[in-house]
Amino acid sequence: MADGPRVLSLTPGHVARVHREIKDGGQPAGLLPQTDQDYAEWVDRILASHPAPDRPTQLFAYGSLIWRPEIDHRGEQCARLPGWRRSFCLRQWRFRGSPEYPGLMMSLDRGGECEGVLFELPKADLEAQFHQLFRREFTVKPITNIPTWLRVETGDGPVNALVFVMNRESPQYAGDLTPGEVADVLSQSCGHLGTGAEYLLNTVTQLEARGMHDEGLWLLQELVAQRIDARS
Repeated sequence: MADGPRVLSLTPGHVARVHREIKDGGQPAGLLPQTDQDYAEWVDRILASHPAPDRPTQLFAYGSLIWRPEIDHRGEQCARLPGWRRSFCLRQWRFRGSPEYPGLMMSLDRGGECEGVLFELPKADLEAQFHQLFRREFTVKPITNIPTWLRVETGDGPVNALVFVMNRESPQYAGDLTPGEVADVLSQSCGHLGTGAEYLLNTVTQLEARGMHDEGLWLLQELVAQRIDARS
């Protein structure tokens, strides 16, 4: 008899127990915001280095971009990025974290591989799309998530895609934390956009719905649920 679908330990009920109403306090002290000029320079740099400007632009999503892309796109397909892995290595004191309840968010760190989703961006006004996308993906200096062109594998062969990878020189880089250390943070973190637990739950749910099972995230959601239950 075939096994049924996997059942998540982490639930919306767990998320509700962590959620708090928190106002956006703006950029944390000591971190400078990216300026309009900074964004314009990044857009120019990435457009100029486009490896195939005559072909549709592909965007690789591995986390919240999958379930909250906020940009126009044409369809999607599953893809694999060798040499990079999902990692809760980005410290946050805003968005899904706050000074009272600091958070961690995912980025791509070196090593391993990552399954994700490729979005095809419309050809029209790619510059405006990049401006919107970059403002979503990084907000402070030094930059946290660096836009870069990388080769990803698809069922139809390799393609070049725009990918955001972790800047290890950023003061927000948390390094290689253990699953337990990450779970300790995600089971309590909350900011004006919501909780770390919700961020994790949404990502695991969306990956599973596409047939992508991330063992590390699956373990993490179990640990986060256990910690929330223990405190309750």
